[in-house]
Amino acid sequence: MLNIDLQGKKVLVTGGSKGIGAEICRKLGACGADVFINYNSNKQSAEKLSQEISDAYGVKTGIAGADVSDSEQIKKMFAKMDAEFGGIDILVNNAGTESIHHILDLDEEEWDRVINVNLKGPFLCSKEAGKRMEKDGGGVIINISSIHDVVPRKGLIHYCSAKAGLKMLSKCLSLELAENNVRVVSIAPGAITTEMNREEIAKFGKEKFENWIPQGRIGNVGDVAHTVAFMASELGDYINGSDIYIDGAYMNHTIQYDPRPPRTKD
Repeated sequence: MLNIDLQGKKVLVTGGSKGIGAEICRKLGACGADVFINYNSNKQSAEKLSQEISDAYGVKTGIAGADVSDSEQIKKMFAKMDAEFGGIDILVNNAGTESIHHILDLDEEEWDRVINVNLKGPFLCSKEAGKRMEKDGGGVIINISSIHDVVPRKGLIHYCSAKAGLKMLSKCLSLELAENNVRVVSIAPGAITTEMNREEIAKFGKEKFENWIPQGRIGNVGDVAHTVAFMASELGDYINGSDIYIDGAYMNHTIQYDPRPPRTKD
């Protein structure tokens, strides 16, 4: 069994108080990392998760509220982490948002909001983390994207555009920061069950997703967290600038019909 060892590593996870972000925090803490949890509005959830991880794994934890689309709030968050943790080794840009709108009804304000959180936020956080990693000899930046960085979807033109931009941001960062011993990867989940979308999936039809996904199941938050932990560790040391899709081959199943003849068994 591979041993993912992150002992002594200092990690910041944006949007870390719930869903995929919370599970990433738990997994990295379980691997020995000290975990700094960013939240936007739900301080209570961040405090509860911080205590849970500290009690379970004996690692140092901290929290900071910040809107990742606001550069001044980002600077204050990193200053707080500097004071409490003394630096950063791993940044996970997980914070994200979406909304459903027909393109002809999507106003400029909502376009800007979704683009700013999903694309501007990772840029701002990566810049702050990159400065510190340059001084400290290196680090890892992991951007949580989506299969919709390449797969278009009705009603989500702003979200898909932001994630497509995040895919290229990751590649550009990997080129620019490699000389500072900083690796950058994009991890793109497909259909993942979280507390927020569980009811929506059930309403739409869980069996429909299971039929669409070649692997036959919807993903869970642990599927993403395990991949993040691997990529954050030395086991992923030569993976840089890559896009890693976690979707059970969902995005490869565009052609739904199966023209193959029945198999003849011996």
